[in-house]
Formats: sequence, C-alpha cells, structure tokens
Amino acid sequence: MFIRAGSRLLRGGRMLSTAARASSTSQYAKVASTFVGVTAAGAATFYATPATVECSWWNPLSWFYGTDYSKLRTDIEEVVEDNMAGPLMVRLAWHCAGTYDKNTGTGGSNGATMRFAPESTDGANAGLDKARNLLEPLKAKYPSVSYADLYTFAGVVAAESMGSPPIEWKPGRTDATDGSSCPPNGRLPDATQGASHLRDVFYRMGFNDREIVCLSGAHTLGHCHIENSGFDGPWTRDPYGLDNDYFRLLVEDKWTIRPNFQPLQYEDSSKELMMLPTDMALVWDPSFKQYVQLYYKDGELWLKDFAAAFGKLLELGVPRA
Repeated sequence: MFIRAGSRLLRGGRMLSTAARASSTSQYAKVASTFVGVTAAGAATFYATPATVECSWWNPLSWFYGTDYSKLRTDIEEVVEDNMAGPLMVRLAWHCAGTYDKNTGTGGSNGATMRFAPESTDGANAGLDKARNLLEPLKAKYPSVSYADLYTFAGVVAAESMGSPPIEWKPGRTDATDGSSCPPNGRLPDATQGASHLRDVFYRMGFNDREIVCLSGAHTLGHCHIENSGFDGPWTRDPYGLDNDYFRLLVEDKWTIRPNFQPLQYEDSSKELMMLPTDMALVWDPSFKQYVQLYYKDGELWLKDFAAAFGKLLELGVPRA
C-alpha cells in the first residue's frame, strides 16, 4: 500500500505523462470537446470526450440530458485523484457491463443492478461497494444522472485519466428500482479458470479472441486484495498507468507457481508481481498468444484497441432507439 506522499508523487507523474500525451489535442478540445454525430438511422447521438466544455450552454450533453457532463467529469477526476481510485472505477464499470448475455438480452450496464442483491453479493464484485460509495456524493450533486450512467462514465474518466485514448461513451442508461432484473451470479470471469472459461464468458457477450486479450490487458491496472478475491499483489509495477506493460511481463518474465499460497497464482522472478490462471491462459492458448505478442510489440495499438473494446463493453445491454 502506498503512503499518502508516495501516492501524490505517483499520481503527479501519471498526470504529467497523460497531459503530455494529450497535448496534441488540447488546442481544439476547448472548442469541440463534445460533438454531435448521426447514426445510420439518422438519430442524433452525443459523445463525451476528455476535454471540459467551457460553455455549458453550448454542450448538447448538458441541455439534452439535464446533466453538465463537463463538470461531472471534473468532479469524477477529483474523486479518482484524491482516493487513488482509478483502477477501482474501471473495475466497477467493467463489472456493471460484464454480465451481459447476448442470447437472452439480459445483464449489462443498464439498470445499475449491482446496487441490489443478488448481484451485489456476487464474489466477483467484492470491494466494489467502495467505488459505489465514493460516487454517491456525485449522484446527490447531479440528481439527473442515472447510477448506470454515473458508474460507466466514472470508468471512462478513470481510464482516460490513466492514459487511455478517448473512449466513446453515451448517456441514456436508466436505473432499476429493485433487484428483480439482476442477472444471475457467476457471469463474470472466474480467475481460477482457463482459456475455455474465458471464451464462454466473453463469447456470451459478443467478443472475439482478440478482444478477450485486449480487455484482459486492463490487468495492467490495480492490485488483487486477499480480502476481496483471495489473490494477492499487483500485476505490474505501475498499477495506475494504462500501458502494455502487462503484455511485456507476460512475454518476457518467467512465471512460476507461488509456493504455499492458495488460491493458485503465479509470481515473477522478483516474487513481487503476480499473474492469475486466466492471465497465464493467454500465453498458453495459441490463438490468445498471437494477440499477446501483437500488443507486446505495439503498445499504441493496444491502447487504441482497448478504448474501442472498453467502449463496446460499456454499451452492452443498453437499449438505444
């Protein structure tokens, strides 16, 4: 666990890195930080981009949805910064959406059903009450935003603040009033499993092998905590930076079973980093491994693909006119 001073230094370095990477877009971002698009059906759609909107009266997201998303973005960034909560917010958004079943049309990010049992009791969601509690003051400050939009938007803002390219995201999710529409527990990935399990989970949502590997790269963020998952440790040495270091470590380091520890996990040569069985499956399965190698060699490509795949994930289960 980082001490507070160390957290500030790490966060400051990450913010400088992100600011430098984004500088090429800053000149036009103040003018065009929210734009209107047209779908194939001809309906207007609205996209939030990383920059703030200085004139909220011009911001279509503000007048169309009743929420000033530029101000909400700033407030989410402050929550993330003050609590070192970037990885936690990405996980919250991921788990809200990752229950989708394309065959039944159930689950997904609409409804914010994780607020209710049985979804709130799913072991895979252990610890996410902390993320929801951190966002509760923002729900009170912006009452017109739904929990479902707030949770997913927080994940987008957090990912972008840690280095992701702009992620396409649209408001319009609604909230369930009780747990009657909760998906059954067990739809989220089980880290103790292997390649076939990953395919079962992700194919059910409509992803392919490349997208499975791409989204798994989010393990470059955060730590595993024994009290939540039973697993212990970080995947990389910069758990607050979104880059392809996860793939580099999978390829370059030697991973062995951590002795005298359950559940089964793997440790690197320094015995300071860890990988889960589902992580190791990515290099043991030939189809997955080709994409591990691809993203190991090209970090910019992974960031581009991650932004697209994460945006696709957050749309699952959202009814659109």
